[in-house]
Amino acid sequence: MRHKRLLICAAGCIFPVFTHAAVTASFACPQSVPATSISLNAVPAGWTPYIGSPLYLSAAAPIDGAPERRGQLVPGGERTKKGRTILSYRLEGPYPDGKWLQCSYGAHGEVTLSRRMDDSVSLCEFTYRKGRKAGQNEIDIDCR
Repeated sequence: MRHKRLLICAAGCIFPVFTHAAVTASFACPQSVPATSISLNAVPAGWTPYIGSPLYLSAAAPIDGAPERRGQLVPGGERTKKGRTILSYRLEGPYPDGKWLQCSYGAHGEVTLSRRMDDSVSLCEFTYRKGRKAGQNEIDIDCR
């Protein structure tokens, strides 16, 4: 019985260590916005729109608040490693309108997709490498 009690105590002491470990969130932007999901409305009279290819992922970053706020953040650090660029963002302090991830598509980020991140995220790193399509980037996102 004493042995069993020691095991329960040990488990009770160790379990909180595992539950308080840093939470790492991995996010992934969709690689593209399909051409079939893009539409042009109210084009000038006499013109016929045609969208022949998807828009490819070109950039990603955390933003302060929902996309319409345009709360672009500046990276706190940038480094290059093995032909890849890594941008770091510190997300400490208050974000009353939430922390969001914004994924940008097209050569100049003409279209964005955004989603809210957990309020506990305090650091994100974005690792960029050139994609196969013109203007495309493959981006790994690591937030914690």
